[in-house]
Amino acid sequence: MNILKLSLSVISLAAIVACSTDDTITQNNQQPTSDVTNKDQGLDQFIWNGMNQVYLYKEDVPKLANDAFANTTELNKFLATFTSPEELYANLQSQQDRFSFLTDNYVQLEQSFSGVSKSNGMDFSLALVSQGSDDVIGFVRYVLPGTDAEAKGVVRGDIFNTINGEKLTRSSDFNTLFGLTTYTIGLASVDSNGNVTSRNQEISLTQSEYTENPVYISKVIEYQGQKIGYVMYNSFVGDFDAQLNTAFGDLKAAGINDLILDLRYNGGGSVRTAIDLSAMITGQFTGDIFSKEIWNKELQAAFNAQDPERLINRFRDTIRTGAPINSLNLSRVYILTTDRSASASELVINGLDPYIETKKIGDTTTGKFQASITLYDSDNFGREGASTEHTYAIQPLVLKSANKVGKTDYVNGLAPDVNFKEKISNLGILGEPTEPFLNAALEYIVNGVLPADPNAKRKNGFIEEMEILGESNMFNPTYQRMYIDHDKVDFIR
Repeated sequence: MNILKLSLSVISLAAIVACSTDDTITQNNQQPTSDVTNKDQGLDQFIWNGMNQVYLYKEDVPKLANDAFANTTELNKFLATFTSPEELYANLQSQQDRFSFLTDNYVQLEQSFSGVSKSNGMDFSLALVSQGSDDVIGFVRYVLPGTDAEAKGVVRGDIFNTINGEKLTRSSDFNTLFGLTTYTIGLASVDSNGNVTSRNQEISLTQSEYTENPVYISKVIEYQGQKIGYVMYNSFVGDFDAQLNTAFGDLKAAGINDLILDLRYNGGGSVRTAIDLSAMITGQFTGDIFSKEIWNKELQAAFNAQDPERLINRFRDTIRTGAPINSLNLSRVYILTTDRSASASELVINGLDPYIETKKIGDTTTGKFQASITLYDSDNFGREGASTEHTYAIQPLVLKSANKVGKTDYVNGLAPDVNFKEKISNLGILGEPTEPFLNAALEYIVNGVLPADPNAKRKNGFIEEMEILGESNMFNPTYQRMYIDHDKVDFIR
């Protein structure tokens, strides 16, 4: 399982640059005692300690400063002012942090990192029907094989506007509705003016534990005399690196001329997998800098003083299993993006950009350039020895990623080179050359222009102006997160 477990070496590294709360107590000749009543005191102390030592935006939060409290008693008084661990964690987050989180179930989090989750197989987006309306529809983006949704006949492009008979609106509790083990969707149709009509058809869907292979499609497309590789990759999951590498091996054997990497629904994941995917696309840059890490001020100084190489991620020639990377040695790649393409997807684009031509087709990406770490309530923040009193863990942002030339902080996302937006009215069949988004990329590769848009002159209506409110992946604890794998915790002792 490729999630980072912070080892004692991190504690040693942090100790180089900062005094702990107990150090302050010793210096003041006071005892770490407290008469404050707080049922969550131990858990709260773990949360504060973890954030104090590794949080990327520590300097933004005065209460995380090393000298914020004179002793443990004062710290515990502060911790006791919060009614729950969730309230405390929110108080310790910087305003510029959109992605750190606390979980009360780290087992579920670990499963998510491995691609395991509860799913009925229906991947969807939620959108406002039209501007000025509160009515919401869901539309199916794709269906996972071997799931209840597939068995019940759900297909890409299906539209629904009710859950268990309840009409979907902007104020609906999506988390509760879609968190049910079983729920019923009411199918609908929508015209170009935003009028929703029930199809008087309902489908009951049941979630079960499912392991998703993120390599959704990998194929060679013969298009107007050119041999073009196409990979739709939906999540950076380390457990499926071998399958991804095999897919690239097949493309290499086929002798493709160009590659379309479809990241339109990919919210991110493992940094290591992003680096290795980039090496699969290229291969001629082994050992060169792929990305640089920027930690909080204290840890950055410690890294620079002891081993600055640990701040560098380089192109590799093997995946994490040790198997050789199947590299295409391309000097150009076409990447399909939407505003849902985030974190590790953006890392691939940003990391490759100084080396090869990265043509982005679609929409501006999310704008997520930070990576996080899983911290457990144990002596060294590792999984082993974690408290048996609870299953809380924290996933704080710990570093920013910059490419070889220092580009980072793309808070507004990465803009496309060629604009294209999916339209609910004509989603098409994924992987088929006639599918509009894919066809746009094929036409651009072969002819240098996008195909004509039959809806281009329409100024109003939900198809062109829809506002996306969320998607099925947003209920996943790793949604739009980028995390560091365990091989990054072997810090200098």
